[in-house]
Amino acid sequence: MKEALQLILSNAIAAAATRVTGSAGAMAVVPEGFKLHSLEKLEAHRNRFRGALSTSSLADFVTYVKERADELTHGFVDKDSMSCRVIFNLGNADLAGHADDFATLALQPTAAYAALQRLAGQRLSQKDLAEWMEDWRDFLQAITPTDEVLPLVQAIAAVRNITIKASSERTTVEGNLNASRSAMDQVEAASQDTLPGSLIFSCPPFDGLPVRNFVLRLAVITTEAKPVIKLRWVGEEQVREEIAQEFKELLAAEIADSTSLTIGTFKVGE
Repeated sequence: MKEALQLILSNAIAAAATRVTGSAGAMAVVPEGFKLHSLEKLEAHRNRFRGALSTSSLADFVTYVKERADELTHGFVDKDSMSCRVIFNLGNADLAGHADDFATLALQPTAAYAALQRLAGQRLSQKDLAEWMEDWRDFLQAITPTDEVLPLVQAIAAVRNITIKASSERTTVEGNLNASRSAMDQVEAASQDTLPGSLIFSCPPFDGLPVRNFVLRLAVITTEAKPVIKLRWVGEEQVREEIAQEFKELLAAEIADSTSLTIGTFKVGE
């Protein structure tokens, strides 16, 4: 009996071709559970524009935002991931939008900056560092421990020719009632040429950001059979923070007249 009644109701609704029109566009009531189903996909045009642009190009992102932004637009800058999302239909507290129309910029590190990040802090052989310096010579400047510029060719040769020198010093003291002995071993790294004390690597960290000088302090580890070299990125955390601030300031300068920006990420509430 129940099944028969449901069948009669379904047939009656289907025959009536019930349609509902609202802000979401035309909807049709169909017999299956009497649910509303959007007819948008059957129309010639969508009910409203919505989409998601993703790009790593700062210039293209700025152009798109300027073309689309209005008073309901708002942007959010994530300095940790060097990204920005601008939502075009966020709305406000009185008239909230769907927040499903947005553009996302995710900057990608330049090839040179990526190479720097891969190398800094790693344990390198003489060959590894010398070859890296040769590959990126256009971005490098070598500095001696006394802060003088060192020709890069000479710096590379010095890295290839590092030798480990060891020396020992022993002292013995004899007294009437006591005796003491001490030994001191010294191990140092030396080269036929002057070893650089640091390297300056110059490149833009991300496309659209200005060129920066990154200082890498060179240290030779002498506890192994062969010399091991590490390049320590001087002030790494501070430099990364400055780059993130540059990113935010650059965005603000480019699109501040089109939309407001907030530091952080945004998630639409349920």
